[in-house]
Amino acid sequence: MLKVRKSEERGVANFGWLDSKHTFSFGHYHDPAHMGVGPLRVINEDRVAGGGGFDPHGHRDMEIISYVLDGALEHKDSMGNGSVLRYGDVQRMSAGKGVVHSEYNHSASEPVHFLQIWIQPNQAGAPAGYEEKHFDRASKLGRLRLVASNDGREGSVSIRQDAALYAGILDGADEVSFPLGDQRIGYLHVARGRLNVNGIALKAGDAVRVDDEAAIVLNGADNAEVLLFDLPH
Repeated sequence: MLKVRKSEERGVANFGWLDSKHTFSFGHYHDPAHMGVGPLRVINEDRVAGGGGFDPHGHRDMEIISYVLDGALEHKDSMGNGSVLRYGDVQRMSAGKGVVHSEYNHSASEPVHFLQIWIQPNQAGAPAGYEEKHFDRASKLGRLRLVASNDGREGSVSIRQDAALYAGILDGADEVSFPLGDQRIGYLHVARGRLNVNGIALKAGDAVRVDDEAAIVLNGADNAEVLLFDLPH
């Protein structure tokens, strides 16, 4: 069974310096029909204008992943971490028992475009933590590259949940089949471009939930970049 979430149906927040699209309920956008999938609670597509950003604010008990698509994102947090993330960088911040952080566009003039993802952890009150890794374009071409997992396998960042996140770049004749295990949910978000997922055509910003299918088959791509979540029920 496939359930499509169209890009234009997402929640919208626009504050001038921020243009954000919310796949699931977030902030002032509330939709009881779209509260998340399994432990996946947030996929926000954020575009932050030059000089703009999120002032210091707190989080608890959430695995927060940032995936930069264009530009440079500057991060600072109460654990003492500070970095500038660019395309290919994946950042994981475990909010745990509490953390304060800020996110700003590192450029005063050019926009930054990134996805912020929240996954509920399988334990509460754990120590806060931070990790970032770089996954170059070549490692994602024509395949799904594991970028986050519960055990940090294959060089991925580690998260406190029985979930995995894959990133892939597909074009032309590329075809990828991802086996979906029993009692697992697949959730695919198209970050850019177009492709077919189990025969359904999707474009940038679209997503699809996959249940009770033997595999998730990706093909017919036109400069597509995707994120695929393998989630527990």
